[in-house]
Amino acid sequence: MSTAAAAANAPRTFKEVWLISAGHGLTHWYTATFYLLLPLIGKELGLSYTEIGLIMTIQHLAGAISNLPGGMIVDTVGQKGYLMAASLFWVGVPYAFMSISHDFWMLLVCVTLVGIGNNIWHPAAIPTLAYRYPQRKGLVLSFHGMGGNLGEAFAPIVVGALLGWLSWRQVVVINVVPGIMMAALILVMLGAFATRTGGDDGINAGGEKRSFRDYLKDFRSLLRNRALMLVSVSAAFRTMTQAGLLTFLPIYLAYELGYSPFFVGLCITLVQVGGFLAGPVAGHLSDKMGRRTIVMSSMLLTGVMLIGMVLAGKSVLFVFFIALVGFFLYGMRAVLQAWAVECTPKHLAGTGVGVQFGITALGAAASPFLFGVIADATDVYVGFYFLAGTIILANLLVFFMPNAEATKAAAAAAR
Repeated sequence: MSTAAAAANAPRTFKEVWLISAGHGLTHWYTATFYLLLPLIGKELGLSYTEIGLIMTIQHLAGAISNLPGGMIVDTVGQKGYLMAASLFWVGVPYAFMSISHDFWMLLVCVTLVGIGNNIWHPAAIPTLAYRYPQRKGLVLSFHGMGGNLGEAFAPIVVGALLGWLSWRQVVVINVVPGIMMAALILVMLGAFATRTGGDDGINAGGEKRSFRDYLKDFRSLLRNRALMLVSVSAAFRTMTQAGLLTFLPIYLAYELGYSPFFVGLCITLVQVGGFLAGPVAGHLSDKMGRRTIVMSSMLLTGVMLIGMVLAGKSVLFVFFIALVGFFLYGMRAVLQAWAVECTPKHLAGTGVGVQFGITALGAAASPFLFGVIADATDVYVGFYFLAGTIILANLLVFFMPNAEATKAAAAAAR
């Protein structure tokens, strides 16, 4: 075995995994903060369920539109350390501008900017981790997902406590500080400093130079990739469940149950703690047992737990089912991401992630608005039944996925 091959196959430390996962946590910290602030913003601006849902729909729609060019930028430019730092900065700053928004339309402008910035992160981070740890994709991507869960778990508690002393406008200004600090740390560890010292190990290598015509040809091949499309559409229905739940669970707890911001934050944290615990377990098992088995069982149990949550109503069991929903719903997220990477040629990894996240963002965009319309026309409980239906549809699509050998062969043939 050559020296280069031996170096490529040598065991890696998890330094980059922890750093990138921590950065991922900050991107989700901001989203979780906003979900907690939505009931307060909705009250202050007099927004209906439909208008609240539309805010999140616009953010996810901006993400869907920006994901594809985001993936193309990553593949053509490379420089993933710089791009991750830029994405994190871009996510945090527009939330601070919400502090000066006093109408519905300015709020929409801010969330649109957030939606655009957030979608450079995943095409840069996910292929970096997946190809640096090829035999442990499910596990390292589950750690990346755990970073997001941690951000979404701690943010509601911290921000819920801050809201006891500060207004929501003051909170969004203070909240920008950790994101800027983390962006600077990533820039130092994986960006400019790492490039100068030679320690980036290819993270900031340039992208593959191809003509625009060749790139479009490769992109069209991804759209014809049956396995990638199926796993992406299945992930989109899963994300519909997640986006609807995260948007309206705080609204339900605040409006219907009369919970304080702190207790609303505590309940949202339970969802994330469940996902945090499930992520590495599901990722490791999917590496050993296969993606399909883990995804199908997680989706089925998520639907069951959602129905149980609705039937529990205002009893203490409601909180118990919330935690179980988080466990099964988030457990499959990294598994679906690893599955999509395995369906994609390596030289199009960023674009493949962009395709998957673009499709899932469309699902996330549709869900809050549809939930809001359903809740206004009937009641909020019917909206939760709608979410249970979306996760069942996600599960049905997995039946049509080709087997693992066919998936890997198709991806290898396109390299």
